[in-house]
Amino acid sequence: MELSVFDDASTDDSRKVVEAWRDRLEARGISVVISGHNSAKPRGVGYAKNRAISQSRGQYLCFQDADDVMLPERVCLQYEASLLHPNSLIGCKVQRLPEGSTERYTRWINTITQDQLTTQVYTSHGPTVIMPTWFCSKSWFLKVGWFDEGGKGVPEDLLFFYHSIRQGGGMARVDQCLLVYRYHEKAATHSVTEETIWKLRVDFLQERVLSQWESFTIWNAGKQGRKLYRCLSPANQKKVKAFCDVDENKIQKGFYTYEESKQRPKPKIPILHYKDASAPFIICVKLDMTGGVLEENLNSLQLKEGKDYYHFN
Repeated sequence: MELSVFDDASTDDSRKVVEAWRDRLEARGISVVISGHNSAKPRGVGYAKNRAISQSRGQYLCFQDADDVMLPERVCLQYEASLLHPNSLIGCKVQRLPEGSTERYTRWINTITQDQLTTQVYTSHGPTVIMPTWFCSKSWFLKVGWFDEGGKGVPEDLLFFYHSIRQGGGMARVDQCLLVYRYHEKAATHSVTEETIWKLRVDFLQERVLSQWESFTIWNAGKQGRKLYRCLSPANQKKVKAFCDVDENKIQKGFYTYEESKQRPKPKIPILHYKDASAPFIICVKLDMTGGVLEENLNSLQLKEGKDYYHFN
């Protein structure tokens, strides 16, 4: 084992703390590589991770953010999973600190199924195997390519995750809690705007799913569904055969008119009750927010996720 650390202009003596551990780690046969830069400003998460990887010599990479806590069996269990799933990003279950922060997100991380690690890659939660839990072979990392070094405001984990999928990479999760995942307001992840993430998700959805479909229904005639419609390419807008909903007020309107369209006449998309709509669907209703009603409605139609519908929200 080797510990590879890169100090990206930290101001809290992190480097001294790690250096103080060097002798104890090396006595256990764990080599330690520490470097950094002397400029006052951080160069960003992508840059720091790339430096830590490029100076490392291991055949496998286990990512560990400075503010999280790795539990004892993490490396061993994820390494074993990586042997079973080469060319994959391996994750694990997490314990969130403080307890109860980001409750829905944490539940999603820990409970989605192996199949959903693949089908739910378009939701606003981001990577289905979350970056602080990643473990993969170095050869797979190098095939996918390095992290984006754009710095603050760049979702380097999401970009890498999408690249990995494009290259045919998989995802797997060790179903044990192997990481204490800390939440705090100043985490680098909060510097990325929702709009940046939204655009990347829409583009990825169009590339991977909508390009394969001749027509589809958007499930949600409200704000989120209409926003998705407006952000689609003209070719994909033409594929939208209907919106569907459960809200009688929306359904009674009969259709949605795309007022901003340059087309004449302006496109009018029917609004149907979900029972009258036909698959495939892009679901623009938030998961785990309707007290199980959305999930029951989907189950009642006996649809298969990843074939008949994809979650987008």
